[in-house]
Amino acid sequence: MVMIMQSLAWACAAISGVGTLQATMGAILTRRFIVGSRNLTRAESPMADLPGVTILKPLHGDEPMLETALASFCVQDYPHYQIVFGVHGHDDSAISIVHRLQARFPAIEIDLVINPAAHGVNHKVSNLINMYPAARHDVIVMADSDIHAGCDYLRALVQRLQVKGTGLVTTLYAGLPASPTYVRRFGAAQINQFFMPGVLLSRQLGREDCLGATMALHRDTLAQVGGLEALVRHVADDAVLGHKVQDAGLHVALAPCLTETTVAESGWAALFHHELRWGRTIKNLEPLGYALSSTQLSLFWAMLCVVTSGLAGGAVLFFFISWLIRALAAHAINRALGRPDWRLCATLPLRDWFSALIMLCSLRGRRVAWRGKHLHIRRHVRATSARPKG
Repeated sequence: MVMIMQSLAWACAAISGVGTLQATMGAILTRRFIVGSRNLTRAESPMADLPGVTILKPLHGDEPMLETALASFCVQDYPHYQIVFGVHGHDDSAISIVHRLQARFPAIEIDLVINPAAHGVNHKVSNLINMYPAARHDVIVMADSDIHAGCDYLRALVQRLQVKGTGLVTTLYAGLPASPTYVRRFGAAQINQFFMPGVLLSRQLGREDCLGATMALHRDTLAQVGGLEALVRHVADDAVLGHKVQDAGLHVALAPCLTETTVAESGWAALFHHELRWGRTIKNLEPLGYALSSTQLSLFWAMLCVVTSGLAGGAVLFFFISWLIRALAAHAINRALGRPDWRLCATLPLRDWFSALIMLCSLRGRRVAWRGKHLHIRRHVRATSARPKG
């Protein structure tokens, strides 16, 4: 029994070591990306050469910082673009915010589509289908309501979309707490310390995941992969669209700009159910990748090493060294974001255990709760094994 526990302790230490290495490399990549996004060049394409863009913004009620997030799309350093907002009903509380934006930014083409028609289980995609006929331009940008964009956002998307062989462009996003409550900062830590480094590390390994917060592509590309109608049966419409674009032999590129998403959960239960929806969605789409992502929880594994070793001094020292390295990596990312938070770094072990609980609860079930609806996750089967050209 002693040998078994010692073997488990060494195994946990090995996994924790891999996670600590990932955290260090991820922090370097994330900090480099954040700094690089602030130095985005404007010299690549003259204003006259940039095509018109339509931004589709599906809305569903009011939410913290909604007007601030939507207003960031109205101040783009871009010559010609249109914003189409869409809701399902005339009683939607987001409508008044759209009217205020139309009054604040009269020079921007802002349209509102109110259409209750349903086209499938995915209500976001159903909303997009209703909005699509109002789009006037060739380049279509679909962006979530809680995304905050810098003024170079559209330029960065279009310039990357103009690269030969690119079929779809997406953006990396950081977590922005709607207020400085601990729950919201804790939720933002999941995005900033796990999601962002994970995306950039996977890019280094050749993955080209589509992040649904922003999806930009040409009309003909969207038509080529079956249009929005091909996505209505899927909860993870972003992953399905990304796979379809790659199956068509095109790249899914990451724009060199950073956006932010509002973290608005008001309590622990809301945060748990939000992250559980993420976890179940990813687990059902990419079960192996989701299982391997558990290595990111280096402090969870280091604590298991302490327990299985019988509280051995070496294991305890290993845990505190791992904690220090993780804290330094987290601080590097937070500092690059302009939001250093040593107090949150001190609770990283709790963040790891919370994430481990989410992963455990994600093992079973294909149903997720989203905006008051219960949806069934369908796994998308890739149509071909084609790799992007170029």
